Amino acid sequence: MTEIRIAKPENADDQPQAASGYVIGVESDSTPAGSPDRSAPLLQVLALDGGGLRGIFTAATLAAWEEDFRTSIADHFDLIVGTSTGGIIALALGLGVPPTEVLSIYLEHGDRIFPRAGRARHGLLRRLRWPRYNAAGLRAVLQDRFRDRLLGASRVRLAIPSYDLAADHVHLFRTPHHRDLRRDWRVAAVDVALATAAAPAFLPTHRVEAHRLIDGGVWANNPTLVGVAECFDRLGGERGRIRVLNVGTTNEVRERRTTLDNGGLFAWRSDGLKVMLRGQSLAATNHAQLILGRSNVVRVDAPTPVGLHKLDSVTAPDLIGRALAESRTCSPALADFFQHSPSPYTPFHGKELTHAQ
Repeated sequence: MTEIRIAKPENADDQPQAASGYVIGVESDSTPAGSPDRSAPLLQVLALDGGGLRGIFTAATLAAWEEDFRTSIADHFDLIVGTSTGGIIALALGLGVPPTEVLSIYLEHGDRIFPRAGRARHGLLRRLRWPRYNAAGLRAVLQDRFRDRLLGASRVRLAIPSYDLAADHVHLFRTPHHRDLRRDWRVAAVDVALATAAAPAFLPTHRVEAHRLIDGGVWANNPTLVGVAECFDRLGGERGRIRVLNVGTTNEVRERRTTLDNGGLFAWRSDGLKVMLRGQSLAATNHAQLILGRSNVVRVDAPTPVGLHKLDSVTAPDLIGRALAESRTCSPALADFFQHSPSPYTPFHGKELTHAQ
């Protein structure tokens, strides 16, 4: 069952559902309190989840929609937010790399990013002390695509989450789409990508100046709320005039073991992080729907069997097949998203923060 919001009739029950599978929260067409200002511009956000090589699902889904609607995804969103692998895809879209090419990067270079040697059983003792992989393979792949281009070169507004261990605080890379955003545009796109994708225990911390940056998934693996907040804070968004298309990286069909009920560290060793990431994603979607209205937040994802796809090891044909199936099912309901013309984006650059010509 796809996590996609299709509005129900006006009198639909507005109570939370303990629905089978993956329907999140309320299914009604409720709207936020107060009447939206219809004269305010409509802002559209594309939010892309983290998930390592499961980004194949995201890239294949976006590529299918580009073919369906004969358009470029980036041409229809006022803001693109992405975490980890979603952040890499967001950067690619902003720099003019189409989803089909992003997909080919994953398919051709997955083993270069996450070498099989790093997953070898004999490496267990090493992994207790150091990250499973170094970042050399990922850096080389990113450098080949992004070259020396800066975040400020993006043709679309971007927001890319990371986390700064030095400050022990969230860190958000943003394009210069507001006059107060003075620094991030000068950061190399490769550095932004390495920072948002530095998954703890998998890849080392990435340093940008004095910042010690790790994967933004530790606080915003589903970056929907990041996009909503950015619309309100920097883009002048109005409630009821913001809508979000959120694409996941598949979701395991999992039953939580009863041994967790009274379990300690050993029982929770493999489930703790997964429960937190799942809860974080559900909360982001639910809260965004409560703020914007249910019909204004659409999440597209696909359930998968437990253990079939991991952050660093996937079955690519299966992921692509699921992406094609889900994107085909959702495509008719998403037509409005791909008819939207975003507000003009003229970035602020330079010492005087004047608009770039």
